[in-house]
Amino acid sequence: MSVRTLAAALFAALSFSLSAQAGPLPDGFVHLRAVDPTIVQEMRYYGPHNFIGRPIDGYHAPECILTRPAAEALAKVNAELTASGLRLKVFDCYRPQMSVDHFVRWSKEVADQTMKTAFYPEVNKADFFKLGYVAEKSGHSRGSTVDVTVIPADARAPEIYIEGRTALADCRAPYTQRFRDNGLDFGTDYDCFDPKSHPDSAAVSLVARHNRAMLAELMGKHGFKPLPEEWWHFTLRDEPFPQTFFNFPVVAPQGAPAP
Repeated sequence: MSVRTLAAALFAALSFSLSAQAGPLPDGFVHLRAVDPTIVQEMRYYGPHNFIGRPIDGYHAPECILTRPAAEALAKVNAELTASGLRLKVFDCYRPQMSVDHFVRWSKEVADQTMKTAFYPEVNKADFFKLGYVAEKSGHSRGSTVDVTVIPADARAPEIYIEGRTALADCRAPYTQRFRDNGLDFGTDYDCFDPKSHPDSAAVSLVARHNRAMLAELMGKHGFKPLPEEWWHFTLRDEPFPQTFFNFPVVAPQGAPAP
């Protein structure tokens, strides 16, 4: 390879890397922080603190991206929470198809159960497809689905997960014994693959049931519908792209510093 060819290849690779970090979004999509910067973002799939245990393909920045109607509806939910001394926090928003493909590949690697204790303590990984925990398509890829929780407005910083050093706690454990993500008690951690995560589960505390009902009522009031298996998961009823599964990467806003 000539010096000129090598230089061209390096320039192309650098250009791709920079474009992956920040760039324009498809028409109809926005960065949530451009609509409501007060909604807290803890984008779990950008790092290793998730049920796979490593960053997920397609997440090039720890950013929530949504269709504009979903982002604006979420801002209304947050405004009501703020008036009550609370705030909304998002764990996941738009999810590229390439990320879903990563989930599917991982689910077939049955021996890889690094995060079992924390996310699926009593579920056989071989049953993930049958139980619906992993599918080849996700509503998140349509851009109007969010995974959320609620935190106190004056909440202290959440515990920082350090790969290989932070002890894995059972996602169904009592509130004070689970990972301290600074959210209210919803009965289980986020992404806990267990029947206790079902919004109508009677196996969680009265406090958790109250918090689930409060969140569901607010989200429903502003146009979101729940998922029967996950208390944190909501989809805009009138989503603008109900049949389209997008595959652009999650990137930072243009001009934002690299994460």
